[in-house]
Amino acid sequence: MSQPVDAMPIVKLENVEMNFYKGSGLLGKRKAFNALHNINFQINPGEVAVIVGESGSGKSTLANVIAGLLVPSEGVCKFHGVDLQTMDKKQYVNYRNNIQMIQQDSYAALNPMRLMIKNLGDPLLLKKYATKKNITEKVSEALKVVELTPPENFINKYSHQLSGGQRQRALIARAVSMSPELMLADEPVSMIDVSLRVSILNLIAKLNQERNIAIMYITHDLATARYVGKNGRIAVMYLGEIVETGNVQEVLANPRHPYLRALLLAVPIPNPRLAKRTREVALADADLPDTSNMPTGCRFHTRCIYAKEVCKTKAPEAVQRGASLVSCHLVDELPEFKLYAEK
Repeated sequence: MSQPVDAMPIVKLENVEMNFYKGSGLLGKRKAFNALHNINFQINPGEVAVIVGESGSGKSTLANVIAGLLVPSEGVCKFHGVDLQTMDKKQYVNYRNNIQMIQQDSYAALNPMRLMIKNLGDPLLLKKYATKKNITEKVSEALKVVELTPPENFINKYSHQLSGGQRQRALIARAVSMSPELMLADEPVSMIDVSLRVSILNLIAKLNQERNIAIMYITHDLATARYVGKNGRIAVMYLGEIVETGNVQEVLANPRHPYLRALLLAVPIPNPRLAKRTREVALADADLPDTSNMPTGCRFHTRCIYAKEVCKTKAPEAVQRGASLVSCHLVDELPEFKLYAEK
């Protein structure tokens, strides 16, 4: 959903760093692991922002920082222009209520010892969105929104009595019941049957369009990224950095960063005739570097088939090229991207 250019971002991250530490620190054995580096990113009202990258690229860490579950080591995270670290209690409660998460693992996210009326209703009671008198009505409304109908068939069931798709819808219902401005969907369809994924993705898109809820959709699946994002924005992450951003369709149609090109070339082509054609080698090394000893310069240079000496010593700055804001020294020197070789 389009928004005015000057609309205040719901969330804005400025120069955010996130470090984790391992070891006791005795005798200099405490090691730092940089999970996010120099992140500048914002999510605007009503938009869809898609975050893609391999496992370990920092996608979930970014979501946890935005949700307030992690405090950045450096930099600032703002909600409607206010730094989270300077908020008073009322502002912070409002912030936490307006940003809700849709977890990946519905088994872990729903208490198996409680009925759905408790799993979905207790947060409403705690946040005073409902009372004991109308809690059943409020939970039923939320279940109807996510198409778990009739609600009386689900409200008194335990989570193990629901299918994977139904549990995922229950998680979405719990998030929607808070009337949030932003929902963080962390790989929401990766643990459910392929046949059910489109219906869940359509539900998320419907909530965005009809309720103007902004969506941050996290995935390593470029097909679902394109489907959910449509005319939204995409941010491609590698080893804790955002290496390319822009309109989803335009960026995926004309990728500028070598890493995004490698991701696209790794996707199987569902056409036997095209799949037989030779595809270019996209990576110099299949394995991620040791995160406790990050590469100098461009973090992707150890796996980049185009890397030059400058890539090893100097970190690239983000530059605008076409629809993309891309961080690559060689962005103007790369060959034209082809998904498969010509005959």
